[in-house]
Amino acid sequence: MNIDRQIMEKFDLVCLSHLRWDFVYQRPQHLLSRFARERRVFFIEEPIFSDAPTTLEISSREDNLSVVIPRILHADRHTKNVEDLQRELLDGLFNLHDIDRFVLWFYTPMAMDFAAHLQPQATVFDCMDELSAFKFAPPELIENERRLFEKADLVFTGGQSLYEAKKHQHEQVFAFPSSIDAEHFKQARSITEERAEQKSIPRPRFGYYGVIDERIDIALLKEIADLRPDWQFVMVGPVVKITDEDLPRRENIHYLGGKSYQDLPAFLAGWDVAIMPFAINESTRFISPTKTPEYLAAGKPVISTPITDVVRPYGDMNLVHIASTAEEFVAAGENALQENNTERLLEIDEFLAQMSWDKTWRQMSALIDEVVRKQCKSSAA
Repeated sequence: MNIDRQIMEKFDLVCLSHLRWDFVYQRPQHLLSRFARERRVFFIEEPIFSDAPTTLEISSREDNLSVVIPRILHADRHTKNVEDLQRELLDGLFNLHDIDRFVLWFYTPMAMDFAAHLQPQATVFDCMDELSAFKFAPPELIENERRLFEKADLVFTGGQSLYEAKKHQHEQVFAFPSSIDAEHFKQARSITEERAEQKSIPRPRFGYYGVIDERIDIALLKEIADLRPDWQFVMVGPVVKITDEDLPRRENIHYLGGKSYQDLPAFLAGWDVAIMPFAINESTRFISPTKTPEYLAAGKPVISTPITDVVRPYGDMNLVHIASTAEEFVAAGENALQENNTERLLEIDEFLAQMSWDKTWRQMSALIDEVVRKQCKSSAA
């Protein structure tokens, strides 16, 4: 068979992830939903332990995408090796759906414990974060990442700083910083109807959306709120790995919980300034927040703590205000509230026109196709 014809055939994509598909819509969902437009995609999550019999729960999403959740009986967890159970369930999935020609896509190195035996046409590690620096990271993660680097044909990084940290560990490392579906977030510029959840909150409103965890500087948030009790801080997103008791409670701090990706522009529309009060610690050292271009596309002034991948390029281009202390944050907020929005939006739109999830997906696809093409030629030789 002609090699190019083989490439055009619909190989499957099997993704192994530490993130839940239905948790927060972010990088994996943006990319894999685009892959699912042209091939089958199986998104395999970490196991859930329950009192029900051990099985695979498979549910369909858009296009050709299936979300796969291993559900493992508590008793099995104590009498059998969990990695062996996951390997059996994974092999059962391959048999059930006749998965033969496939690309293996990793988000978590921990999946090497049960997926290293698979023989894909290409192996991709989309390294979107430095997971070993996150709270509750398993101690064996670093060794598993070393094994994954040996197996991978391609390594993608979620930001420029992470690329600089990983580029010497593999011959094929490519930086793919957070991108954007600009048209989705530009809706915020024209939405006038207030979301019921924040309609009664006075202005000015300083808003954040995303996961609220150890990466958020809650002490900084409390200090800013105390300095400016007349400003309202709207926090949208689930609380993870920290307790509700850890969160600062003030009359001008409002926790609205998690919201859908589709609803985010409507919340943004009701804010005066968008904020990213990230802590400066090991867990944020290499992050490239997807919300940075999203906030900008919505037409909102943005204030962030000095996260490397926000400072470069957004801070350097004066598209985002950078503030390290509560006092600097307040000063930046006062300036942001006085910005000339019309002139600023022209500059932002010109910058964002260079980036999109569609473009990132196409570039990734081309790199994967080249690996598969070489593998096919090698097999045919």
